[in-house]
Amino acid sequence: MRRARPMIAVLALVLAHGAVAAAGEKGGVKMPDQIPVAGKTVALNGMGIREATMFNVDVYVAGLYLEKKTQSAEDIIGSEQIKVLHMIFVRDVDRGDITEAWSTQFKKNGADMAKLKSQIDQLNGWMADMKDGDAMTFTYVPQKGLTVVVKRAQKGVIAGSDFGHAFFAIWFGKSPPNKGLKSGLLGK
Repeated sequence: MRRARPMIAVLALVLAHGAVAAAGEKGGVKMPDQIPVAGKTVALNGMGIREATMFNVDVYVAGLYLEKKTQSAEDIIGSEQIKVLHMIFVRDVDRGDITEAWSTQFKKNGADMAKLKSQIDQLNGWMADMKDGDAMTFTYVPQKGLTVVVKRAQKGVIAGSDFGHAFFAIWFGKSPPNKGLKSGLLGK
């Protein structure tokens, strides 16, 4: 499956956003340099690898696309621009582990859990068991919200800039899943 990952990453983004050309590479996964979203073009800001456990097991490779590239975590969290986080899983992960990770990371990064409960529940309800090579794409469009695509199926849109900011704080807040992932997505 390792050899198929680069093509899967490109195909998943093509299906979600249209024709693109490959440019970025991390952990054997290639992602396009730019993708079209909502009538605009967003550029690959950076790529990183989510590692878990004390053994630093690779879980997924993520790519961040922005209208305006930046190395400022605060700008990414707070900006009202199109933002796309694309994740390609490099190992199998159960749905329960994914939903637990979402909830934990929202809390660790200061989300108002009471205020965002219904939106977090909606996100968790759309999650599925992910297999090696499966993808998730999260596209934030101002005044629209966060569109969630899991395994190439659009699940829906979660409205609200407050949720969008809290969602991106998972990776760019004070307590990201791992520092290398945050650094890579920031293009450092």
